[in-house]
Amino acid sequence: MAQQRQRDPLIERRHFDAAHQDLWSELTLAQKFSASSLLKYGYELAFIRHSSKGNVAFMTFESNVTTIDIDGALDTLPDIKLR
Repeated sequence: MAQQRQRDPLIERRHFDAAHQDLWSELTLAQKFSASSLLKYGYELAFIRHSSKGNVAFMTFESNVTTIDIDGALDTLPDIKLR
C-alpha cells in the first residue's frame, strides 16, 4: 500500500482565492516586489486603481493604507480616504 503524505495546514500558507490571484496578475514586476515586502508586515492587497498614468495598487493593514505606483514606489501616507 502506498502511504499518502499530508501537508500540515500551518506550514502550507499559500492560500489565495481566484480574485486575489487576478489582482496580483495586474501588478507590474516592480509593484510585485514592493507588495511582497509589505506582506511580511501583515499588509494585504486591497484593490488596484486604473488610470491613464498606470495602475496604482492599494495595500491595507488595520487602518493603514499604502499605495504602490507603477514603478514600485511606496507611499505610506497617501492623501486619500477609503470608504
